[in-house]
Amino acid sequence: MGIRENVARSLEYAYADFAIWKLAQVLNKSPEEISRFNNRANNYKNLFDPSVNFMRGKLEDGRWQEPFNEFKWGDAFTEGNSWHYTWSVFQDPAGLAKLMGGPKAMEAKLDELFETPPVFDFSYYGFQIHEITEMVIANMGQYAHGNQPMQHGIYLYNYIGAPWKAQKWARTAMNKLYTPYPDGLCGDEDNGQTSAWYVFSSMGFYPVCPGQPEYIIGSPLFDKVTLHLENGNSFEMTAKNNAHQNFYIQKATLDGNLLERPWISHREIMDGGKLNFEMDNKPNKSWAADLNNAPYSMSIK
Repeated sequence: MGIRENVARSLEYAYADFAIWKLAQVLNKSPEEISRFNNRANNYKNLFDPSVNFMRGKLEDGRWQEPFNEFKWGDAFTEGNSWHYTWSVFQDPAGLAKLMGGPKAMEAKLDELFETPPVFDFSYYGFQIHEITEMVIANMGQYAHGNQPMQHGIYLYNYIGAPWKAQKWARTAMNKLYTPYPDGLCGDEDNGQTSAWYVFSSMGFYPVCPGQPEYIIGSPLFDKVTLHLENGNSFEMTAKNNAHQNFYIQKATLDGNLLERPWISHREIMDGGKLNFEMDNKPNKSWAADLNNAPYSMSIK
């Protein structure tokens, strides 16, 4: 009783239970224990209301909180609104897509995220908190990069067959929301997360779901990056024909072999090797778009 921000808490607890579920499997825990955390990792489904196509708050007796306002910050959410927390299903984007009506429906919803004007309702707080101001200044629709729960959202396009849109928005965020000036950070750091997003994304990938050893591909900012690893190996990434306007991936190879999936594994990086991208100013909508090659989701893999 008395617990506020219930949607934010429940979604984050579900992801935490996913991580425990993965650990329980590695530790060969009992089937009952493994099953318990698997079930709890799926609790995100209890918060999705198909009638409004958003995550929304519930009352203690299980009824939906009324009235529903997707632009209302706070209340059932932490420094955000339904537009932001609806995507907080790091462990199962495919399951979220199913709730929304399928990959195409989820793609349309993600498009709507970036197209809906950055209007807001701060009635819960009674004043405009700085996270709201940062969303308005960013002017990328309802996408609020200045608050960490939304920062993975761009990469969700890779899970639904539209990696080229992740490439577009990743490069847009890097170029628009980060500058080398005193006001060059688009929000607070919160233990370095906002800068970590930039470091990862500038290399061309991002760990959407820590606990699953995969990195989801975006749009590399640099022509060449080399990681010198603790085990003595090196992992080299190059982007041919890279430029400010050439942020779309046309083709990718990993150690000389065609890469047709929008992710790479942690093991592939640690083993060392070369990841090469060919870039252009027009999207290759077929590259890595096969849903059979999508990144991990717990409901299908």
